[in-house]
Amino acid sequence: MTIETSYADRREHARAMDRIYRWQRHIYDATRKYYLIGRDGMIDGLDARPGMSVLELGCGTGRNMVVAARRHPGARFYGVDISAQMLTSAVRSAGRAGLADRIATAPGDAETIDAAKRFDVAGFDRVMLPYCLSMIPGWRRAIANAIAQTAPGGSVHIVDFGHMGRWPDLARKLMRLWLARFRVEPRRDLVGTVERVAAEHGCRARARCILGGYAWAIVVEKPGDEGRGTEP
Repeated sequence: MTIETSYADRREHARAMDRIYRWQRHIYDATRKYYLIGRDGMIDGLDARPGMSVLELGCGTGRNMVVAARRHPGARFYGVDISAQMLTSAVRSAGRAGLADRIATAPGDAETIDAAKRFDVAGFDRVMLPYCLSMIPGWRRAIANAIAQTAPGGSVHIVDFGHMGRWPDLARKLMRLWLARFRVEPRRDLVGTVERVAAEHGCRARARCILGGYAWAIVVEKPGDEGRGTEP
């Protein structure tokens, strides 16, 4: 079952993200590359062929879209973020990379936005959620919305913090305290929840553990066009 957060809660979350990232966005990409592990592997696994559309929910500074656009030159990319501060950086990142004609952005929260309608796209061939579910209050609903935005035969690609179950207790505790400073909460049952929500939508989910539970890479395949699913 998905749980919806209220409009007021989502507005407060947006304000909180703007407060956190107003200044951090300028150093975000340089500092996060050391511990947002698995993003590039997710991007490589998109298999976004020419003419395909790719949506990133929680696009942040636009870093992932720029990397993905370079690795998949025939696809178009669309990004949504709840933080106006982050979207400012995303637009600038696309412009500096010379990719403004292939990357479009819009404000919105991952739980409720109808991105297909917002960008006038019938459905997205690939949807990315890299390290955002651990920051979204209504993360279960965000999973369901990501699947809903995916075209038949498409796939949803998730990489996010795990519960670090194989880590020593002290290391796990220190890491979780550090993440909490940025309102990041690893989801205890991330894989099980994705599998349940996927099944509710007639989809199949496959997961791969990264570094002893530090993170999970998950792919949700939506039926429709055989052969378009990819390995996590």
